[in-house]
Amino acid sequence: MGVMAFLLRVELPDVPGSLGALATALGAAGADIEAIEIVEHRPDGVAVDDVLLELPPTVMPDALITACHGLEGVSVHWISRYNAGVNLSMDLEAVEAFTEDPARAVEQLVAVVPETFRVDWAMAVRAGADGVPEAVHASPTAPKLVPETRSWLSVATATTLPDIPAWDSTVLAASPAKDRAGVAFVVVAGRHGGPAFLTSELARFGHMVSLAASVQTV
Repeated sequence: MGVMAFLLRVELPDVPGSLGALATALGAAGADIEAIEIVEHRPDGVAVDDVLLELPPTVMPDALITACHGLEGVSVHWISRYNAGVNLSMDLEAVEAFTEDPARAVEQLVAVVPETFRVDWAMAVRAGADGVPEAVHASPTAPKLVPETRSWLSVATATTLPDIPAWDSTVLAASPAKDRAGVAFVVVAGRHGGPAFLTSELARFGHMVSLAASVQTV
């Protein structure tokens, strides 16, 4: 078995030198860092970063957690296998993906959401017959809709959603929009087991969904 990609979300002091110390500690633990993306700068002097890295099969992820916790003020929010590839997609690249083909803008948005927001799946849902929600676009691993998803249709702004028991503690976020024909829909993204969506992520998500809706041609 070759190297495996992991995504690590970590909280650290937002001061010069912290990121370098983190990278050094992860490297000493056996990680090969591919990319680092700043997720959030908080007013309390704390930063939240996503670190995409590769590990040889001889190194366990627990070793990275231990390395992080050995640094003052550093804590791990979450670590998981990263299945979307080995490059973090920047928002601009995602926007380019759905603006290149306006007729399929929402479909393309759903396709790029998993990589852009480090989620397991995404889908665009609208009200079908008798108000029953139906998925008009969905990524390959998206679950089938269940009765509890009817409440999604009433979402008014980018927000988190209640857990759905049948989906094994999947953390959910949603953002509503209307296409140029005035048809309402909501884009939902899910992470298996977390981490929770940050306020900054919800803001980005909502902005991107609105942009795709404005681009979408009927």
